[in-house]
Amino acid sequence: MPSTSPFRRVDRTVTISIWAVPVLVVGQFAMLAIVPVVLALTVSLRHAHLRRLRRWTIALATTYAAPLILWAIGPDRAPSLSKDMHPVFATLIVVAALAAAAALHLGRRRPSGPDGSANEQPFSRAAP
Repeated sequence: MPSTSPFRRVDRTVTISIWAVPVLVVGQFAMLAIVPVVLALTVSLRHAHLRRLRRWTIALATTYAAPLILWAIGPDRAPSLSKDMHPVFATLIVVAALAAAAALHLGRRRPSGPDGSANEQPFSRAAP
């Protein structure tokens, strides 16, 4: 069994979590989406190499928290978050998750080297 570096495992965890959020929300499993949202947020806050992803996961968690809080404090709430959530909130959550996924995938790439090959390093910092 090939060994994987901790950074690859962390990146895979964040990637799967971020992509699972829009799938769960669109598939009417919005309450279960709390697991990948919290997982993506905590992993991005704990690991320094995911520094550029932090603002996107915070935005995702914030957009997810708004309808969740409204559902929790609502006087006559539906039995599930998906049935109670306004379509605008669902759209905002999906857009925030797709923006976080784009930031994750685009943040890995660096400009091509002098020989024309693409140098890929996870969230590397540009030289000043």
